Amino acid sequence: ARCPVQEQRARWERKRACTVRELLETEQRYQEQLGLVATYFLGILKAKGTLRPPERQALFGSWELIYDASQQLLPYLEGGYWGPGLEGFCRHLELYTQFAANADRSQATLQEQLKKNKCFRRFVRLQESRPEFRGLQLQDLLSLPLQRLQQYENLVVALAENTGPNSPDYKQLTRAARLISETAQRVHTIDQKQKNDQHLRRVQALLSGRQAKGLTSGRWFLRQGWLLVVPPHGEPRPRMFFLFSDALLMAKPRPPLHLLQSGTFACKALYPMAQCQLHKVFGHSGGPCGGLLSLSFPHEKLLLMSTDQEELSCWYHSLTLAI
Repeated sequence: ARCPVQEQRARWERKRACTVRELLETEQRYQEQLGLVATYFLGILKAKGTLRPPERQALFGSWELIYDASQQLLPYLEGGYWGPGLEGFCRHLELYTQFAANADRSQATLQEQLKKNKCFRRFVRLQESRPEFRGLQLQDLLSLPLQRLQQYENLVVALAENTGPNSPDYKQLTRAARLISETAQRVHTIDQKQKNDQHLRRVQALLSGRQAKGLTSGRWFLRQGWLLVVPPHGEPRPRMFFLFSDALLMAKPRPPLHLLQSGTFACKALYPMAQCQLHKVFGHSGGPCGGLLSLSFPHEKLLLMSTDQEELSCWYHSLTLAI
């Protein structure tokens, strides 16, 4: 006779066995990669002095401490002590938060040194050509700890979910899954903020004009693109729009033959989204002909047109998020 309870337990056990095998195998490969970077990049850079200590620290951050944490975890996993091993590993999770906070600085240091330091550039190319790295570049290798943190979250949560409450390491695995998930969320928040800061700096570099100053703090970048401004009289004029969490900026392209600022934009207006009323005039039918958006502000009304229906819908959605 079939026993649903026993069948469910068997499914849990199969999933658990598959998860622990994947966690062990990926941890072995991860530790190997951490060690290769520690040996062929960090170790040799220290010995040769190709990078000064501040630049080396900015580039690799807490890499060696993360490597030590993996070396402490792996024997537990190989011995089947999942609960104690992961519980002990959680004491090192702050290293991943620190690594994420340094990621922007690390990439900037790498690009700067590759550009300015000929010896470092030659050294990196030589090390990347080693067969141990399987074609990965240093830029790819530097992202391994944050990729691994996401794997930790997926695998440890799955391991905890497929461990019975009567298991001796159930509480340890449940706690580890919670702590790793919380760390992964903090790292995701850091990553989103860094990407937003990059967008703001990029937009700031594209813009000139008094109203464009101060865009690099206190707001989130949402969208940019070309729209046609429909005036009360005359033909529609193309303008570049930058949408932030609190403002919509309209900019005019500078002449392509401008000696100093070709390819940039002059800020023409900055509209506060908190005072905006948004309506679709037409373009809601899903047809291919585009449509109009009406944006009403206390002292001005904008009619924005696009011939691309999908683009218009994306703008409408983004604008509703900002209001």
